[in-house]
Amino acid sequence: MVHEKGLAMVLRFGLVVSLGFLMIFGTVAGVGCIAGPAHAETIETETAALGDLAGALKLDQLFEVLRAEGLAYGETLEADMAVENGLGFWTGAVSAIYDEGTLRARFDAALAAELGDDPAAVAEVLVFLTSDLGQRVVGLDIEARRTFLDIASEEAARVAADDRTVERDPLVKQLRRIIDAGDLLEMNVAAAMSANLAFMTGMSDSGIYGDGMPQEDILADVWAEEGNLRDSSNLWLYAFLGLAYAPLSEVEMKAYVDFVESPAGHRLNGALYVAYGAVYRQVNYELGRATGIALQSNAI
Repeated sequence: MVHEKGLAMVLRFGLVVSLGFLMIFGTVAGVGCIAGPAHAETIETETAALGDLAGALKLDQLFEVLRAEGLAYGETLEADMAVENGLGFWTGAVSAIYDEGTLRARFDAALAAELGDDPAAVAEVLVFLTSDLGQRVVGLDIEARRTFLDIASEEAARVAADDRTVERDPLVKQLRRIIDAGDLLEMNVAAAMSANLAFMTGMSDSGIYGDGMPQEDILADVWAEEGNLRDSSNLWLYAFLGLAYAPLSEVEMKAYVDFVESPAGHRLNGALYVAYGAVYRQVNYELGRATGIALQSNAI
């Protein structure tokens, strides 16, 4: 079973302003209906707001990193679970699962469902995200994700996080406020457990367990890891957030924390959590199924 190490990608999904969405309304809003001028104007306003948010969140850069994370995770799974890559099956499967277009389409649909009919909320979020500080925060977040692609760099960030705690660095208190305001620990634990459930369900559906593994057994295995996932999620959050936001000044950090704790920050974070969940539940199900298929190939 893939536990905390295998869920490294999923543990990234509660972060507050690291993700955004494309203008899915721009491609589907007019399908299957006849809109009058007023309705069309409303749709145009919503589309513009979503497009502005997508730009503010630097989605092109972000999804490049998400794909790179996924491909690296696939290599980790291949090594850890000794999956068979005959005829390039595993490499091809992982590449398809982490196709940027596919990931973004799922993400866009979920985000549009959460925020697409609330341009006022999007506008409020954009006040911060389009500011100089907002753009710096988004850039730092994405750069930290790139840095974490290197295992040694991630380990160094964990050591630095431990050092900050021991030294009672004031940054730790600010990071705790971000984590508490966004309910990031609970979100990440729930997300990791959901992903583990999806992975194991995918493996079961691959036929590796014959008639399948009983759902109650899968759930029992997933819940057995809750404590470990909580500990690893907590450590990961302080390491990642500390690396990302250490360059901010005390004044900048306070302004950012104020945004995270605001209604607009809560609204954005909740919507991102839903969208990321929609993406990675399917990703982990497909990975689990591909793993089961590959492992069965090993036995042939």
